[in-house]
Amino acid sequence: MTFPRNRPRSLHVFRGVIFGVLALTAILFSNAAEPTRPEAPNIIFVLADDMGFNQIGAYGNTPIKTPHLDRLAANGIRFTNAYAGNTVCSPSRVSLFTGRDGRLMQNNSNKVQLADIDVTMAHVLKHAGYDTALFGKYSIGSQMGVTDPLAMGFDTWFGMYSILEGHRQYPTILWRDGLKRRITENEGGKTGAYAQEMFAQEAIDYINQDHENPFFVMLAFSSPHAELAAPEEFVKPYESQFDETPYTGMSTGEPSDQYAWYYPEPVARPRATLAGMVTALDAYVGKIVDTLKQRGIAENTLIIFTSDNGPHDEGGGDPDFFDAAAPFKGMKRDLFDGGIHVPMIAHWPARIEKSRIDDTPWAFADVLPTFADIAGVSLHSVPRVKTNGTSIYPLLSDAPNPIPERTLYWEFGKQVGDPNSGVVGEVFQAARRGNWKAVRYGLDQPTQIFDLRSDPGETTDLAKQHPEIHQEFVSLFEEHRD
Repeated sequence: MTFPRNRPRSLHVFRGVIFGVLALTAILFSNAAEPTRPEAPNIIFVLADDMGFNQIGAYGNTPIKTPHLDRLAANGIRFTNAYAGNTVCSPSRVSLFTGRDGRLMQNNSNKVQLADIDVTMAHVLKHAGYDTALFGKYSIGSQMGVTDPLAMGFDTWFGMYSILEGHRQYPTILWRDGLKRRITENEGGKTGAYAQEMFAQEAIDYINQDHENPFFVMLAFSSPHAELAAPEEFVKPYESQFDETPYTGMSTGEPSDQYAWYYPEPVARPRATLAGMVTALDAYVGKIVDTLKQRGIAENTLIIFTSDNGPHDEGGGDPDFFDAAAPFKGMKRDLFDGGIHVPMIAHWPARIEKSRIDDTPWAFADVLPTFADIAGVSLHSVPRVKTNGTSIYPLLSDAPNPIPERTLYWEFGKQVGDPNSGVVGEVFQAARRGNWKAVRYGLDQPTQIFDLRSDPGETTDLAKQHPEIHQEFVSLFEEHRD
């Protein structure tokens, strides 16, 4: 069996009917074995871009206002040890889509793309009869008709295709189902259509449609990634709160930093703007929750909110000022926890009635098997699926069952010079088992180990004090150095 590429809509509908019948049969048998399992929920996966662990109110002390996300956390599960798939966009998203960590990835640099044979979480949910839609940033498909969202399991797609398109908050081009769409409101330097608002509105319009099947919506914001820009209504409340150093970009004729070629426009109030970007995302999530309530489907809709990696210092971003990754060390492009330890909120009223904090370590590779478990799909029945993730479905209830302890692994091929040079220089590795974390910043560098329970900031290397544990991580890194 092969998954469809750009098939006509009629074939998508026919395929959806067939999968719907199969899924209904599976659900009936599943319910016979597990009477407490709810009917397949709608799933909304909200992915922020470069948002740090400490940039929303539910996770700590930040001046940035995020009341809607805080409310989701207060009425759901706030995971405190959740991890992205990598420390930069593309490998993190490929890990998310395919359920693979760095051990099964062929490329762990920011140039990685999906392959035509890859099976994604959207494919898996299609196998369960879900309607599937992607709104926002994609950036991991290299060939239209082969690895674009429609070829990778989504029925509906609106947003940004390439990684560089994701650098514009007021884009002049977006894509709808494989066709370019001019955004005339932003042509000629105008800022009439904010990308994140468009993505959220598309998701709302989709939710408001009549669906015979449960739906999966992936809402992939391209914010608060640089460039720094947001509607004035969100920036203005912060304009007098912070001391500001304007970001000059290329406006002086010389690059203000190594990222200025990507973000040439000056930003007068970079701190206020970044805070406004986060608050804008929060407001859009709030509108989606309101839509679910108005449709009467909020009860059995699982909402997951997270970020693709740690906070950035690009285009005027200042993660140190906001303590954006606190209490962790590092930021985007680091494999210390500041680069990969992300906020993760799960809200599902049908199964999660009591709010709680969960400290189970898990990562993006676990999302695909979790969705399969939720939808009642045996991954043995899905052709070509290949994952080394673990379902965390047992945690998504008021009576959680612990998942087995395992080793999480990350690998990052850092590019030489320009962050998008395409030439990998250093290779970083990291792993976590229980409270132990190991990091190696270069294949010829020493492996450091840290006890995250007592040292979440990874400040004290305990390699000499715990030689056996150290050697276990060294052996793991050597096994996967190629």
